[in-house]
Amino acid sequence: MKTFNVKTYVLLPLTILAVLFLWFAPASMFHIDGLTVVQQRTIAIFCYAALMWMFEIIPAWATSVSTIVLLLLAVSNKGFAKPEMGDLVNFKELMASFADPIIMLFLGGFVLAIAASKVGLDVYLARILLKPFGTKPSMVLLGFLTLISVMSMFMSNTATAAMMLAFLAPVIKTLPADGGGRMSLAMAIPIAANIGGLGTPIGTPPNAIAIGQLASNGVEIGFAAWMFRFVPVVIFMILFAWWLLQHLYPFKAEKIEIKIHGETERDWKFWTVTITFLGTILLWMTGELTKLNSNVVALIPFAVYAVLGIFTREDFAKIDWHVLWMVTGGFALGTALNKTGLAAALVEAIPFGNWSAIAVLVIAGLLGWLLSNFIANSSAANLLVPILAVVGSAMADNLAGLGGVTTLLVCVAASTSFAMLFPISTPPNAIACSTGLIKTNEMIKVGLIVGILGIAASYAVLLLFPF
Repeated sequence: MKTFNVKTYVLLPLTILAVLFLWFAPASMFHIDGLTVVQQRTIAIFCYAALMWMFEIIPAWATSVSTIVLLLLAVSNKGFAKPEMGDLVNFKELMASFADPIIMLFLGGFVLAIAASKVGLDVYLARILLKPFGTKPSMVLLGFLTLISVMSMFMSNTATAAMMLAFLAPVIKTLPADGGGRMSLAMAIPIAANIGGLGTPIGTPPNAIAIGQLASNGVEIGFAAWMFRFVPVVIFMILFAWWLLQHLYPFKAEKIEIKIHGETERDWKFWTVTITFLGTILLWMTGELTKLNSNVVALIPFAVYAVLGIFTREDFAKIDWHVLWMVTGGFALGTALNKTGLAAALVEAIPFGNWSAIAVLVIAGLLGWLLSNFIANSSAANLLVPILAVVGSAMADNLAGLGGVTTLLVCVAASTSFAMLFPISTPPNAIACSTGLIKTNEMIKVGLIVGILGIAASYAVLLLFPF
């Protein structure tokens, strides 16, 4: 018997009706002076993207691709729109979203992670980095929290969580069923994987989305500048999570043996990947000295590995292309908002300048966090960042003392990393729940505590050390 598909038969038709209504409604309904046809179409397409991302009617990357195509057809100078309909967007600017420098930064990060996994560098690092933590349960927990968070700064948090579960599964089985150790170790996976992504610009898509939007506004954020502010937040939150998990789910075992299987052949490929990996990170962190842009640096390992045959044609299939396409959709929406003049029209129509800067920062962060608990964090960032960029520009004077629009957008990106209330909130949450050891109410409790404190810590750092 076929089940009734709510997304297909209810949410999709409602989305289409909402988009059509906004597309054909009288311009006077929007209460925006001088609203053009092109601007109204942009509003409708933004609504389409928002609802499709929120309801996840189709994959998020598919929403991004279809959004870009709709923009090309409806508001670009090479689509169906005519000059008399308003300011048209140059089709090359929309298509350039596919090759935005931030996309190249993420691509370089994926290549680094694939090469590291291919030569066994990830397993080697796991074995080496966990060794100093010994066999005492509390220290093993700290070791895994540290390792997972560090790897998530440079690898997909989903891939990191999956790999760590493979290492942890046999360890968890050896622990007493009536103790809290199993829960502590299982919960460490999503907490560390989600938090770790905040540490670098390539750690999670929302970071890249915020940085990309700021770059289009003329604000460049370097790799080292981002890490200077957020690595301390990651360290603080990992130490807090370590204390919290031990407090809530204390270990009963007195000793834990960690055995990480897998051979690492330390040949020329291994050392090439290792040296290039470390060299790339070093160049990222010294960008202000070398004057090398972090997006340019990201392509160096790609070139090295490709020329030496370490990264092959088959490895292209391992790149998370869907993440790149999903981020692209947000960039295209931001371009459309600005180039059609809709952003400026919204600024004039809504008195953002009268709003409290603190209230906007807090509401934006909580909204990003709340949305990301129900939809992909990259979708939430794609949805919020373009609009908040407009809000930030409109209340620039009020936000000036708090770091300006930069603080606003980075706050939203940071907030999404702490969205971990439910099994559906992030892939690492789902992976951890697959162990069968974590109850949803326990995940909500821990996720709420870690999430609220994490957002507060991020805000504190950004207000003390604005970009």
